[in-house]
Amino acid sequence: MGQDQTKQQIEKGLQLYQSNQTEKALQVWTKVLQKSSDPVGRFRVLGCLVTAHSEMGRYKEMLKFAVVQIDTARELEDADFLLESYLNLARSNEKLCEFHKTISYCKTCLGLPGTRAGAQLGGQVSLSMGNAFLGLSLFQKALESFEKALRYAHNNDDAMLECRVCCSLGSFYAQVKDYEKALFFPCKAAELVNDYGKGWSLKYRAMSQYHMAVAYRLLGHLGSAMECCEESMKIALQHGDRPLQALCLLCFADIHRSRGDLETAFPRYDSAMSIMTEIGNRLGQVHVLLGVAKCWVARKAPDKALDAIEKAQDLAEEVGNKLSQLKLHCLSEAIYRSKGLQRELRAHVVRFHECVEETELYCGLCGESIGEKNSRLQALPCSHIFHLRCLQNNGTRSCPNCRRSSMKPGFV
Repeated sequence: MGQDQTKQQIEKGLQLYQSNQTEKALQVWTKVLQKSSDPVGRFRVLGCLVTAHSEMGRYKEMLKFAVVQIDTARELEDADFLLESYLNLARSNEKLCEFHKTISYCKTCLGLPGTRAGAQLGGQVSLSMGNAFLGLSLFQKALESFEKALRYAHNNDDAMLECRVCCSLGSFYAQVKDYEKALFFPCKAAELVNDYGKGWSLKYRAMSQYHMAVAYRLLGHLGSAMECCEESMKIALQHGDRPLQALCLLCFADIHRSRGDLETAFPRYDSAMSIMTEIGNRLGQVHVLLGVAKCWVARKAPDKALDAIEKAQDLAEEVGNKLSQLKLHCLSEAIYRSKGLQRELRAHVVRFHECVEETELYCGLCGESIGEKNSRLQALPCSHIFHLRCLQNNGTRSCPNCRRSSMKPGFV
């Protein structure tokens, strides 16, 4: 298969993919990969296969094609192709919750010599790195990366990238419990879809609606949460987007739990867990098990809650997510306190405080933990986060954390 025929077949696959005939598109692209003698065409079709498998939640297949694409880029000896392939490798590992590998591959991307694609892909590299840092609960580094990605988006008028970053920022602020910002950013993403997204895939609308649903639930607006989640799920089902279906099922379960409807919540958690396990989203499995544990606590079945917590704790430690470990130790602490088991209680109290220290989730002005309750936060240009009220009361113009760091021995 020559260069022109390869291009035609890639385009045919894209048309099938955009018309929601994913399996037919995959068949076309697979044939191109088998028959094409054009290395550039092979590189492009591998990129199509990476993207398609990502959206279907076939993350191991995604990783396989990303590895082949790296080899093809090396054969071509082209820095632009190498940058794109390393980004796909980073994204594949991000989806599989291999966050340290993701960061390593992103750093490789950033360390490549200047490329034409750098301006276009630099923001996507920063976004992937931010998502990985967030997966490890390294909040300041995550915020630094997201803000860098936003600058790329604004400098290059890339509304699609801005939409994705806003959704990630929604997740960031949901985790540190500034629920107003957790809602603001996905609402901004939804506005971008409405203003610019006529030619975009519906997945961007579905993504923003899902993050809005999460924020609305945390704010206690359960009707709005259900409405947004239903909209997201409808699109996910239409497009066979298994990862988003799993997230929506988890959100539905959390909404039902918030309403006290545990009978409806349990099967939703089970369905979410089934898909999360199938696609390899281990952090998603942790969130499901945490919700299940809370249901068992509400049912006054502490031993079943502890079983779910133990499974979740193993997974959280595997992926390195400190915030989930913190939440699980907090829940365990409450259970052992109710049982009057002092030794186990003390062990979880110690681990809880260790996790707080490791995540650095505390305000540098008042010293209180960030993320214990819903409160408005403010990030300074250095990406250190404080309670908004503390900054207003203090009237400081420079970052207290950075100022203290600069006075440490060796940093003067």
